[in-house]
Formats: sequence, C-alpha cells, structure tokens
Amino acid sequence: MNPLKLKGIDHPGVAANDVEQLADWYCEVFGYEKWFRHPKPVWMLKAPDGTLLEVMPKDDTARPERTTWTPGWSHLALRVENIDEAIAFLDTKGVRWGGSVINAIGGGKVRNLFDPDGNMLQILERQVLL
Repeated sequence: MNPLKLKGIDHPGVAANDVEQLADWYCEVFGYEKWFRHPKPVWMLKAPDGTLLEVMPKDDTARPERTTWTPGWSHLALRVENIDEAIAFLDTKGVRWGGSVINAIGGGKVRNLFDPDGNMLQILERQVLL
C-alpha cells in the first residue's frame, strides 16, 4: 500500500527568458492552452490530456552546459500519436532538432529538439503502457 497515494506528475516547470513568448510558443507548436496566469508573471499551460506545464521567469543564474546525461532533470518528453507527422509539422515551425529519430528506451521512437530558450524536449511515439 502506498500511504502517499501519489497520482502522478502534476506539472514540470521551465524558467524562461521571456515568459509570454515561450508560453505562446508551447501553445502554437504543441497545442497547449493558457490555463492560468499569475502576475509574477507565471503561466500554467494545459495540454490536450489535461497535464500542466508551468512557464516562469528565470533568475540571473547562468545556464549550465548540459547533455541528456548531465545530472538533474534532463528533458521533457511529449508523447505524440505519429512521430513522422509530428516531425513534418514541427519542421514547418522551424524547430531546432537535436538528432535523428532513434529507438526509445522501453519501446517506440523518439527524437530530441529544443525550445526557443534551448531547453531539451523529446517527441515520442509509443503505445500506452497499462
């Protein structure tokens, strides 16, 4: 029995150079919608499946150089229905790719890309795990 009764991940957060610009990009490119805005400014964005993404202002800390394997949180993986169609769409948005399509750990296909602030994302096609 799990006394914590964890239900899952509510949201990741990303610190942005420009909160409005990055929130708009996630809405335009990935179909998030602006769900709640705090005056700090912070946007809570909602994905089609109801999961949330927080976009908040960055502080003055220098961005460290990192790879997929650098310690700490590495990337945000977004599941898509069809990776080939997703790639074709994202190409129209001029995204910066971080490599080609490879096999995903645990099955499926994955490809790395970067948001306008340089944060690593992945699009991933995989069957739902039950």
